[in-house]
Amino acid sequence: MTQPDRGFVSLRDVHKTFGAHKVINGISLDVAKGETICIIGPSGSGKSTLIRCINALVPVDRGSIHLDGIEVNTPKLDKLALRRRVGIVFQQYNLFPHKTALENIMMAPITVLKQDRAEVEARARALLKKVRLAGKEGAYPGELSGGQQQRVAIARSLAMRPDVMLFDEVTAALDPETKKDVLTTIQDLARDGMTCLVVTHEMGFAREVSNRVYFTEGGLIVEHAPPAEFFSNPQDPRTREFLSQVL
Repeated sequence: MTQPDRGFVSLRDVHKTFGAHKVINGISLDVAKGETICIIGPSGSGKSTLIRCINALVPVDRGSIHLDGIEVNTPKLDKLALRRRVGIVFQQYNLFPHKTALENIMMAPITVLKQDRAEVEARARALLKKVRLAGKEGAYPGELSGGQQQRVAIARSLAMRPDVMLFDEVTAALDPETKKDVLTTIQDLARDGMTCLVVTHEMGFAREVSNRVYFTEGGLIVEHAPPAEFFSNPQDPRTREFLSQVL
């Protein structure tokens, strides 16, 4: 059960240090089910680490993270159970080069969840169609553009039927044309009601797609607001300075 005072995804006073470097310095946020938030900010402001903490790829030093009542920062956490519910897509596609697009998408549901191959294949084909790659089922990653590989990676994550999708600067390595296709795919997911947390440098995308934009700097959330308000009337001077450099 979701606790009434918390969001579907909920962080409270999260801290994370690597050596002497404090990367996250007390972040709290709530994301409602079906909501899309974009997290923006300068490099090194803790955005990517925050995303990895939600998926338990990085343990937090203190604070709490809950996902629909699951406590993420507990030694008793069933990481596999969590990762069935939380999909994550990185800047690097991490596809298996010797597997086709279809095989890449099918692997985890079959090998990890032990699901029926025919049912998984039907779902994988539908997902390739969803990310606008129908006809590429038999293509190997090396035969696909970067943007196409990234969309296969998104489909692969969706094959686990997650409740939440985390996107960590997934367009950073892409050229403008292929970038657009990936952003459109994420936009479609958001419109379909998937809960999405997106770390991005794409301000136009953040303005158009998110319910709320968060600006991080120095491991803190400096400011957050709905996009119309955030971009037209930022309150904090650090936000204003950042936006003046990127817009």
